[in-house]
Amino acid sequence: MIGLGTLINMAAIIVGTAVGVLVGGRLPQRTRDLITQALGLVVLVVAALNVVALLDADWIADVGDAAPLLIVLGSVVLGGIIGSLLHLEDRVERLGGWVQARVGRVSADDARRSRFIEGFVDASLLFCIGPLAILGALSDGLGRGIDQLALKSVLDGFASIAFAASLGWGVAFSAIAVGIVQGLFTILGALVGAVMAASAIAAITATGGVLLLGVALRLLQVSRLPVADLLPALVIAPALTLAVTAWR
Repeated sequence: MIGLGTLINMAAIIVGTAVGVLVGGRLPQRTRDLITQALGLVVLVVAALNVVALLDADWIADVGDAAPLLIVLGSVVLGGIIGSLLHLEDRVERLGGWVQARVGRVSADDARRSRFIEGFVDASLLFCIGPLAILGALSDGLGRGIDQLALKSVLDGFASIAFAASLGWGVAFSAIAVGIVQGLFTILGALVGAVMAASAIAAITATGGVLLLGVALRLLQVSRLPVADLLPALVIAPALTLAVTAWR
């Protein structure tokens, strides 16, 4: 069944959030903050592993030795300009506030509202950016199985526990974002995934790694980098790769 992997992923996030909220309510705030920061360290490692795609042999063969880094740089800069002009970060945060207003009666200045929105935004970014989300959904759409999304479901389930222990129920609603994003990539895989170049996938992976670095900085409370404003880079990177390949 095409799409089953994403449904399992969504369920894992919701179950993980429920466990995290149950456990988190019994932990002091200092411990919950530490859990979030520990998750940030793990995301930092995952991001570094994704950035290694800059050394992908197929990508280098198609665009040249120096081009991958320049493509990622150009994608992030152009994506940031487009996302900033479209106010994507603000829109995502407003969406989180809208969802919170529909599911709970918390005053606008209540700290719980901020935690809800933070949980929704940060979890959505983490769960939707990365090679497993993209490649797993494409593989599902191509009918090659859901092994990658099954692995992602386990990872996201544990991450949801850590997130929700600190940030609460907002994390659960990131499952909606996962369903939309991975659903679109699944449809894309069913339509054109078989002809998508390996270099284009490497471009998405490496650029996604850079964006994950931004998510890690948010979790570590180093910088509130507006990562959502950079999301167009994930579309620009494969487009630039194909353009450079055609030019060569």
